Amino acid sequence: MGTILAISSQVARGHVGLSAVVPALQALGHEVIALPTIMLSNHPGHGAVAGQRMEPALLSRMLATLDAHGWLAGVDAVLSGYLPTPEHVAVVAEAVGLVRAHRATAPFFCDPVLGDDPKGLYIAEDAARSLAERLVPLADVIFPNRFELQWLASQPVTDAASAAMAGRALGTSVTVATSIPAGDDGLATMAVTAEEAWTRTVVRMNGVPNGTGDLLAALFTGHMVNACAAPIALKRSVIGVQEAICASAGRDELNLIAILKGFRR
Repeated sequence: MGTILAISSQVARGHVGLSAVVPALQALGHEVIALPTIMLSNHPGHGAVAGQRMEPALLSRMLATLDAHGWLAGVDAVLSGYLPTPEHVAVVAEAVGLVRAHRATAPFFCDPVLGDDPKGLYIAEDAARSLAERLVPLADVIFPNRFELQWLASQPVTDAASAAMAGRALGTSVTVATSIPAGDDGLATMAVTAEEAWTRTVVRMNGVPNGTGDLLAALFTGHMVNACAAPIALKRSVIGVQEAICASAGRDELNLIAILKGFRR
C-alpha cells in the first residue's frame, strides 16, 4: 500500500483518465493525490463535450503547496496520463523531480497518451515531442499502445517480436505495450524488460468503452507499488481490464463498480 501522485485528465461522467485511475488505485489500497490536466463533462467520443484545461502554472502552484505541507515527501510513485501541451509535460517533469528530491528511488509510471490506430496523433505534435524528450527518459515504466510505441521508438511495430524490440529501444525498465496484433483475432499486452518479455493475449472485441488503457496503467502501477513483479502485475492487470470489459457489455462507459468491489475482498 502506498501513496501515488496521479496527473491526467478527468471527466465528470464516465471512467477515463483520473476517473478510472483513482478508483482503481484506491481499490488496490493506495492513497491518491490527483491533479487534473483538463476537466471535461464526458469523453469526447460521445460527441458534444464541455470542459477546460487546467493552467500549467496553477498545477505548479498546487505542487509547490503540496510540497510545502510535506505531503509529497510521502509519495511512493508518480503516474502520468493525458498531457495536452508541452507546458503540462513540464509540470509532470517538475512533479517527478519534487517527489524524487524526497525519495530518489520513487518510480515514475508514464502513460504516453499521444494517439491510437487508426487516427494517429490526437495531441499536438509539440506536446508529443516534448513527452518523448522529457518524460520517457525519466520513466521507469511506460504504457504505449501499438501506435504510440511505434511513434516513440521510430520503428515498425507489427507483432510481438517487433514490439519487444521497440520497447527495449525506449530504455525504460519496463515497457507495457498494449494492442499488439497477435494472429487474426488476438491482441497482446506485453511487459518487456531488457532481458525478458511476458505476453497476455485476448480476443479482439468490438464496442469496448473508452478508458481501458487508463485502467490498465492504474492497475499495473498499483500492483507494482504493492511489490508485485512485472509478470504478475501484467497478469492481474490484464485480467482486471477483461473483467471490466465483460461487465460493461451494452454500456457506453466502463462498469468499474462491478469489478473493483472484488479487489477489496
